[in-house]
Amino acid sequence: MSSSNQPLVAVVTGASRGAGKGIALALGAAGATVYVTGRSQQEGDAALPGTIWSTADEIDKAGGKGIAVPCDHSDDRHVQTLFERVSREHGRLDILVNNATFLHDELTVRGGFWQKPLDMVDILNVGLRSGYVASWFAAPLMIKQRRGLIAFTSSFGSSCYMHGPAYGAQKAGVDKFAKDMAVDLRAHNVAAVSIWMGMLKTERSMRSLARAPDQYAEFAAMAETPEFTGKVIHALYRDPNLMSKSGQVLIGAEVAQEYGIQDADGKQPPSHREMLGSPAQAHPAIVD
Repeated sequence: MSSSNQPLVAVVTGASRGAGKGIALALGAAGATVYVTGRSQQEGDAALPGTIWSTADEIDKAGGKGIAVPCDHSDDRHVQTLFERVSREHGRLDILVNNATFLHDELTVRGGFWQKPLDMVDILNVGLRSGYVASWFAAPLMIKQRRGLIAFTSSFGSSCYMHGPAYGAQKAGVDKFAKDMAVDLRAHNVAAVSIWMGMLKTERSMRSLARAPDQYAEFAAMAETPEFTGKVIHALYRDPNLMSKSGQVLIGAEVAQEYGIQDADGKQPPSHREMLGSPAQAHPAIVD
């Protein structure tokens, strides 16, 4: 376990923008050294603003240390190189946040899955498979120190219909990763959890808000900042009873209430459990 005078070392995948950027900034504000991964190295590389370099710079300004690492999470060799660098430079890893994913521009367009582009399914490669690969490389580092947290960013789309079957399958998949990885890691005192985030104020959602402010007014009122989930992940890691939560699918807003965490401006984001459903937890049976 990292000592109190030793900064946490974290990897946040897909942190050029959106949830990943916010999580990375929150960990940086808590003093962590954060490896920021993604493909966007220059503005214009993606349709939305943000780069790994700008996120790393903001982490530095927040009081942490940001390390930008160009990484295509569809290429296992890139991921291997990332974790070899973490091992070489720090010899350990405290937190891995599996957030990298593929969000198609037509994700929120209404219509049947067969009416949408076939490459919508790429979310099962970058988003599902990539989370497994990153965890595979991260686990030995955490096992060696007998302490660590692997967190998957997920959503209520794991349970209810949200944006179609490809999106839902990816979220359900990372939830199952957390449940099953926790079984394998328990003897090594390493935790795995999946966190359902609420509606987020990201570059993508704020673009939609600007286009139709009346339509998204209610959304804006209840949305979480991306940093909110980062605060939750940091609190989870620091919880001496972290292992009691390992293997669970957690609603971030509810964990925040448990730990007394608030979002920006003292806001307490709602759970959405009654409206969108409850996480399905793992059955205790283990079949080797």
